[in-house]
Amino acid sequence: MTSSARVVLATSAETFESALASAKPGGLCLLHFRADWAAQCVQMSLVMDELAKEPAYSAVTFVNVEAEQVPQVTSRFGVLAVPTFLLVRRAAESQQPQVVDRLNGADPAALAAKLSAAVSATAPATGGDVAAAPKETQAQLEARLKSLLTARQSCCSPDAPRCGFSRQIVELLRKHAEVAPFDHFDILTDQAVREGLKKLSNWPTYPQLYAAGELLGGLDVVREMDEAGELGPALKAAVTARLEKLVKAAPVMLFMKGSPDAPRCGFSRQIVELLRSEGVQFGHFDILQDNSVREGLKKFSNWPTFPQLYADGQLLGGLDIVREMQQAGELKEALPASCRA
Repeated sequence: MTSSARVVLATSAETFESALASAKPGGLCLLHFRADWAAQCVQMSLVMDELAKEPAYSAVTFVNVEAEQVPQVTSRFGVLAVPTFLLVRRAAESQQPQVVDRLNGADPAALAAKLSAAVSATAPATGGDVAAAPKETQAQLEARLKSLLTARQSCCSPDAPRCGFSRQIVELLRKHAEVAPFDHFDILTDQAVREGLKKLSNWPTYPQLYAAGELLGGLDVVREMDEAGELGPALKAAVTARLEKLVKAAPVMLFMKGSPDAPRCGFSRQIVELLRSEGVQFGHFDILQDNSVREGLKKFSNWPTFPQLYADGQLLGGLDIVREMQQAGELKEALPASCRA
């Protein structure tokens, strides 16, 4: 997994310390503790690359830390799972960096918000002894909006719409929900997003519908697409493209409830134990964190239950089939050689 030129890759304690030392005294560092086998880390590394490109964060040092290759560093910062993000401030050479904020798990919008808040908090006071309350700059807001749109398939308000236009677009989307499940964001809960999205998308009204991070339009455009028979295929194509990337995020990918270290159902726990007993290296995705993936994958793979195991982007099956393959001595042969013990 490669990173942009602005993101430092730390694969040893020496490169990690060198990355911290490259920050100015008092400067911010965003540390991403990751592993190549975790699909969520792949996704969040792309988010790191995008954030690093933003001029608003030019003074921030971005570091991808290969967690399993630097156990002394992960232990030092109390990292127990990947992905984990730490915002730290560089102190004097003889002192431990100060942890400013922390995020456990893959949440692009939350990461962008935390980074924006930390950068704003470092801005010098403009006068007097008390610093003004930190405000999000336009560049920081745009970075947060881009991360928000990347993380979600679409933006609208489904179960309790607060206006007639939102209600109508939800009704249109629900006609296609079986092939294209959608997520939402309530703009009434965040004024900065509400105003900032108008400028970012050059679209002055709501609701706004996005697919794969790109604006499709408002109610009138979406209705016209639906009447022309174009809406369903456009939404399905966006969902399919995302799922195709996810199932290939690692040579062996497990879609499960929870994580390997904290499974949220017995079937997920059993398949993790089975794979680990065979020494299989695998990536994972927690379907409980993303309903569009959870529902979309059922149609994508024509497999209604979870967990689901993929090898080189192809579905092998659920727990029963994987167990049968193991008992017949066929499992390892079905997996890429690079993932076998």
